[in-house]
Amino acid sequence: MAKNGFRILDSDMHIMEPPDLWQRYTDAPFRHRAPVGLMENVRDLRMIGPDGEPWGRPPANTELGTGRGPGRKFAADYVRYQSHHDRGWTSEVQIEAMDAEGIDVAVLYPTRGLHTLARSDLDAPFAAALARAYNDWLYDFCQRDPDRLIGVGMISPFDVEDAVTETHRVVKEMGFRGVFVRANVVSGRNWHDPYYDPLWSTLEELDVPMGFHESATSAVPQVGDQFEPDFMLRHAFSHSVEQMLAMGAVCAGGVFERHPRLRAAFLEGNCSWIPWLLWRLDEHWEMFGDVWSPDLKMLPSEYFKRQGYVSVDSDENTVRYAIDYIGNDNIVFSTDFPHIDAKFPEGSETFLQLPITEEDKRKILWDNCATFYGTAVKV
Repeated sequence: MAKNGFRILDSDMHIMEPPDLWQRYTDAPFRHRAPVGLMENVRDLRMIGPDGEPWGRPPANTELGTGRGPGRKFAADYVRYQSHHDRGWTSEVQIEAMDAEGIDVAVLYPTRGLHTLARSDLDAPFAAALARAYNDWLYDFCQRDPDRLIGVGMISPFDVEDAVTETHRVVKEMGFRGVFVRANVVSGRNWHDPYYDPLWSTLEELDVPMGFHESATSAVPQVGDQFEPDFMLRHAFSHSVEQMLAMGAVCAGGVFERHPRLRAAFLEGNCSWIPWLLWRLDEHWEMFGDVWSPDLKMLPSEYFKRQGYVSVDSDENTVRYAIDYIGNDNIVFSTDFPHIDAKFPEGSETFLQLPITEEDKRKILWDNCATFYGTAVKV
């Protein structure tokens, strides 16, 4: 389908899970503990547990405000996505949205699923069961057109062996092209902790990547908490700053050094901060690396350029500064459909107007995404 002559591979398109997904798909021994969504509309993502308490989010209803009403942007999204809601957010609706944007292939990430494991009090077997339930549902969802709808699997960070087992299952049995975790640390172990080395080794062995993905809210500490209940400020800082922290752990904390064939993307957090952060990480490694990172053999920025990726928003005009600093090999494209940042149905067209070269656009819209997710992405 080329959009103005460009093939498009969306590195991070979202689906909208049905509110009762975990009631229908969670293994029977855990089903009575599973969360449920309150509404089907994409602008109300709240979930509750069997006790009626908020799930995976702060107690305050941050996204809809605290007595201030939803605001014009939320109200507009109810209208913008009303037909998708009315038709149940099915895979047919997903493909229709892809056609409207000119997207050839979409790699699918969750919506409510970003909150499912975002709490510290989950026991490991239950957390693993919630991840399996989401993956089973996503597999069914993708069967409408598995050449265009590509899954990435949810894995639990609460037990690395569970994560390894589920990674094998979703890749070998389901054909998924990667796995994801929240950038926000929920298990008490940062991502550079050697505890996770078996997971990174598994991803190298299977030749599939890790997608770090953040959300605006979490039931465990997150950088946006200090602005509560101001959702505008929480949202402005939550995604990007959490991704900066995760990238620092991976690039400067030794993960890429110990696992040179691992690929990792830091998604839905913009890319324009990359020049500053890589410069600062390099500077600090030069000052303190002999004590705190003696195993690093390259600058953190060199590890990122070798193995890391970051996503650009459709209207991120400042992407040109990132390209000036790191080149055009490490940036991937995302529409963020159907979330509040999305420019749907004009996201792709908006990106094509950015002040970067045709070669930059071609690499970002397709080549880099295909390299990141691997050769199983059909061309």
